[in-house]
Amino acid sequence: MAQPTGQQPGRKQSQRVSARERIQEAQQRERLAAKRRQRIVVGVSIVAVLALAGGTALAINAAGGDTSSTASAAAEPTALVVPANATGPDGTVIVYGKADAAHTLQVFEDFRCPVCKSFETTNGDTVKKLADDGTVKVEYHLAAFLDKNLGGKGSRTALAAVGAALNEGVDKFKQFHDVLYANQPDEREDGFGDVNHLLDLADQVPGLKTDAFVKAVTERTYGPWAKKVADAFNDSGVTGTPTVKLDGKPITLFSGKNAVTPEQFTAQVKQAAGLQ
Repeated sequence: MAQPTGQQPGRKQSQRVSARERIQEAQQRERLAAKRRQRIVVGVSIVAVLALAGGTALAINAAGGDTSSTASAAAEPTALVVPANATGPDGTVIVYGKADAAHTLQVFEDFRCPVCKSFETTNGDTVKKLADDGTVKVEYHLAAFLDKNLGGKGSRTALAAVGAALNEGVDKFKQFHDVLYANQPDEREDGFGDVNHLLDLADQVPGLKTDAFVKAVTERTYGPWAKKVADAFNDSGVTGTPTVKLDGKPITLFSGKNAVTPEQFTAQVKQAAGLQ
């Protein structure tokens, strides 16, 4: 039985109103989601600047679980290839310095962490000197949780590129590590997610850009290894970056908002090692 013609416009208008309301509701949900994402970014930035008065872990690892993004996981191989010169359980640790050094300095970092850059800017050369003179050997434990916290894939893509550098040599790793921190983008920008940008930065390390290095970075050969390294950080019990320990004893990296001086850092390391 046909409906009276007088009811058709009203029903169609009601359907249009309902559809419009659904669209408005979806738009409102997206605006709220965008605000939540913005709060995460701002919160991490504030934590990075203000969180600790005397602590060592300023960027908070709130990611947990898998640190990879869908895009990065889909773009890389699945076979695990461990770079030459990796060490530790499943090759997830990078050691710089003399193997017979009596003391071990553990450094926990994320390449997108702005406070890690602050630490490296102030005390990176000091860490290198302590390793080069045999006072310590340095174990790097690298994270990628900021990809999940901030969105993108820059931490893990940079970590995979670092694997390619490590495969070329520990010295090449250390130089590339330092170049990445010296050229770190704002943590809200996923600058390290672009492999071409990482290859451009590799130009600053003499002799690094071999055909094998370029191929490994471009094809993300060490992507699965980077995930394993990041997972090892998540399982380490360390909850933020940067964190530094000497033979398991925490080293204070910041006094208020400022990084401790190289002299203060060195004194702490030597005191923890029983060298003064």
